Amino acid sequence: MVGPLNTPRPKRTLFCYGEAMDWRDRIVVDPRILVGKPVIKGTRISVEMVIDLLAAGWTQQQVLDNYPTLKAADVRACLAYASEILHSEKVFPLEPA
Repeated sequence: MVGPLNTPRPKRTLFCYGEAMDWRDRIVVDPRILVGKPVIKGTRISVEMVIDLLAAGWTQQQVLDNYPTLKAADVRACLAYASEILHSEKVFPLEPA
């Protein structure tokens, strides 16, 4: 299994909104689509855009109303993808100069 940054990762199921969510079922990375940004499968809607809308205060229902091809599970997959990226992030404290 290859992770979001093309590094080998074990398959991990995240729990979003009380149900199991494997973002790999709904999110794809294809260099021919949006220069390889992660997108919702079968669309040109990027994970980044969905996360940005939610961060700007849109509700899940507003996202779904404005992008009728999306399903609630697609929005949850975007959140699960973002969560996995954050969980895999390594932070190293900087030494004071």
